[in-house]
Amino acid sequence: MAVTASDRDHDHVLAGSYAELRRDGRLLTKVGVLPVVVVWDGEAAYAIEDRCPHLGFPLRQGTVEPGMITCHWHHARFDLVSGCTFDPWADDATAFDVHVDGDEVWVVPRPAGDRVAHLQERLRQGLEGSISLVVAKAVLGLLDAGVDPAAIVRTGIEFGVANRAEGWGAGLTVLVGMANLLPHLDAEDRPLALVHGLMEVARDTAGHPPRFAEPPLATTDIGTERLAGWYRRFVETRSPDGAERTLATALAALDAGRVALADVEAMLTAAATDHVLLDEGHTLDFTNKAMEAVGHLGPASAPVVLPSVVRQTALAERSEEQSEWRHPVDLVALLDMAVGELPERVRAGPSRSPLDEARLEPLAWQVLDDEPGVVLDALLDAVGDGATGEQLGRAVAYAAALRIVRFHTRNDVGDWNTVHHAFTTANALHQTLQRVTTPEAWRGVLHSALRVHLDRFLNVPAARLPTAQAGDLAELAACWDRQGAVDEAAAIVAGHLRAGGDRRAAIAALGRGLLAEDAGFHWYQLAEAGARQSLAWPEGSEPPVLILAGVARFLAAHTPTRRERPTVVRTAARLRRGEALFED
Repeated sequence: MAVTASDRDHDHVLAGSYAELRRDGRLLTKVGVLPVVVVWDGEAAYAIEDRCPHLGFPLRQGTVEPGMITCHWHHARFDLVSGCTFDPWADDATAFDVHVDGDEVWVVPRPAGDRVAHLQERLRQGLEGSISLVVAKAVLGLLDAGVDPAAIVRTGIEFGVANRAEGWGAGLTVLVGMANLLPHLDAEDRPLALVHGLMEVARDTAGHPPRFAEPPLATTDIGTERLAGWYRRFVETRSPDGAERTLATALAALDAGRVALADVEAMLTAAATDHVLLDEGHTLDFTNKAMEAVGHLGPASAPVVLPSVVRQTALAERSEEQSEWRHPVDLVALLDMAVGELPERVRAGPSRSPLDEARLEPLAWQVLDDEPGVVLDALLDAVGDGATGEQLGRAVAYAAALRIVRFHTRNDVGDWNTVHHAFTTANALHQTLQRVTTPEAWRGVLHSALRVHLDRFLNVPAARLPTAQAGDLAELAACWDRQGAVDEAAAIVAGHLRAGGDRRAAIAALGRGLLAEDAGFHWYQLAEAGARQSLAWPEGSEPPVLILAGVARFLAAHTPTRRERPTVVRTAARLRRGEALFED
């Protein structure tokens, strides 16, 4: 085929001579900034990018066999015609057409396909195979292409709810938590946050069968009250299929405009608080996170997302079945009496002035009282004095945070998880109470407060509260690099905030410390909850200081780790810049 002068002026690139290609088997050139190798295979010439898309090794050093080239670094194999890989972990290479005009060999780019669609598909493939490098490359590519992070989160959520028979779990909780935290992170840390969340979804779905959703009933013309009653009854009797079909019916009515999303959330919340802290509070957290996922994706996602929480809710362990809630004091009986008083106190509250914000911090300290009756009375009195659900939830969450900041390092390392559960559960309730105002949601505050009460011995002796009046957030990195820098990290954060430092800067610094590690599920939960709780209090007040100091203590107690995941993301970023990793 003759190559015209017009071709040469546009997209054709002269690679070399035909004789040289036949003699050496390879020609090297560039198309734009992309290195390209032309190889001779039998009786034809093929052109493919000269960087293995896996880790950038030069394909010119690979082995050519009929129709295929194999990279010598990790043995990824590629079709020479299309550039497609036979090994999904490697990604496809860019292939080009080759035109021979006399003794001239010309490389011709092919029309560009839909790059964003390709990257979204690669993201799904990375999730399916739980391949962190593939996920990282896809995330970086999508962000560089201008894709909204919300679209990346959507892909992860839709994958997660479809590919785990047990439904909503830790992975989706982390992903939504990272989506919530994203605006508070430094820009350079946001891709890493997305990769962390997505890989937790991949890990949580790996080896699990897909989830098959139950269909709604044939009629959706059923009252909200009856649907809610059915749903709670099926959860009570641990009948997840019946509960899911009831919820699916409510969601179908939602789609038809006969049920409001608030009614659906009230139904889910009531079932999650019919018993004391299902699954140590994870059920409340999962339910809240599923609702937050709908907030990120839009109401149309509710029929896809919300049914995924049903099985965990119905089959969760109930705290009143545990001896610590029954002996030596029957806390469940005390809760039953307090919950019985709650409706009357709620009715009385609006007739009085709203609870003064100045009373919330002392109320949190009352929740730390050694006597459970005192704790419940303090909360009930606050309700009667006009406290809103948001205020109560915030006070109890702050009390739970104080357990963390006063957690003594003489305790067993595993006990960090105990105080963590109380705090993240309280945060979930606080977020829920900003959307749901039913008595069933309010009673969750009482449950959560007695969870905080049960953890009182983990503050005996109580660690000293940080007193620092100045701190440099840059010094936090050294705390993550050695074990046991618990109090040092807390002092840096507290000092920064007491000196008038920006709390969002502290949140971003703590987020960077979290993302720099191979974090565990509880780490993500705690960091996100700490950020949100700190932002719920007035600027310059003491609660944000101690809440974020508690987050710093928790992270410092668990670092350093091997830090494999952040290394993978850095590798992916270097590959996008064209760095020669194989030369390091």
